[in-house]
Amino acid sequence: MRNALFLLLLGLAAAAVFGAARWIGNAYVYFAGYVVLQYIVLGTAWNILGGYTGYVNFGTAAFFALGAYATVVVHKLHPLPIPIVIVIGGIIAGVIGLGMGYLTLRLRGVFFSIATLAMAVVAQTLITNWDFVGGSRGAYVIRPRQSPILSGPYIEYLFLVMLVLAVIVLAVARMIERSRLGYGFAAIRDDELAAEASGVPTLRLKLIATTLSGAFMGMAGAPLPYYVTYLDPASAFSLTYAVNSIAMPLIGGTSSWLGPVIGAVLLGTLQQVATVTISSALNLLIVGVMLVGFVVLAPKGIIGLFARHRRARP
Repeated sequence: MRNALFLLLLGLAAAAVFGAARWIGNAYVYFAGYVVLQYIVLGTAWNILGGYTGYVNFGTAAFFALGAYATVVVHKLHPLPIPIVIVIGGIIAGVIGLGMGYLTLRLRGVFFSIATLAMAVVAQTLITNWDFVGGSRGAYVIRPRQSPILSGPYIEYLFLVMLVLAVIVLAVARMIERSRLGYGFAAIRDDELAAEASGVPTLRLKLIATTLSGAFMGMAGAPLPYYVTYLDPASAFSLTYAVNSIAMPLIGGTSSWLGPVIGAVLLGTLQQVATVTISSALNLLIVGVMLVGFVVLAPKGIIGLFARHRRARP
């Protein structure tokens, strides 16, 4: 019952966001809003493994790029509707996440993080040398001018698709958080050895976490070629995706599904404003400054800061 009520409220909030964007009527709102929503999905996906389970993944860009290049392959073979392409990208990235988890999850701490970073480097090298998807030259994907279901431009449709995807991912994250699966993830995060001694199937749960996390990252990347219209390995595997997907949950708070949302809205909005008013080169600087500030002043993020103040009240 609570999950159904939460999904209803989330749907109403999404409808309000979409209605506000249409009321403003400026195409840039859709372009900027798409990026913020994309980071909500990416941050939430990272948090399933990095926040709930405690395994820090530096390979976000690899899963994101796999979803994007899955779209390039489908577009070259036989163009399909974006919702179907998103599912395909999620399946591919999820399978890769399962394989990566099986190979690397016996490692812990910094060794696991280094392994995920190495996986991203290997994936980028393979894509760079794959001529079918453009290789190092990149590939063009021309998006239609008109939305297939709305009367506005195609970017409005992309914005709506990413908004729906954000609702789905947030609903799944909250259900995980309040389920036996979430409690198992928390046990691994708090003390994996104790969890194993208590009978928690740690390897199976970690494989579920890597699969879900990778799948959602791939789904976030699948619409990217239609958004940018030109995709090359340097942009698809950009450090920006890896840094933001880690920083946003840390700034918002990794203990709740709401943390990545707060971090993505805050950081994503600041970055979009900086891009328009000053330069996009400031984006990583903004992330770095805020991340250092929150690590020092509020290591549990904005949610943890509010919780601490609430507990301190007489």
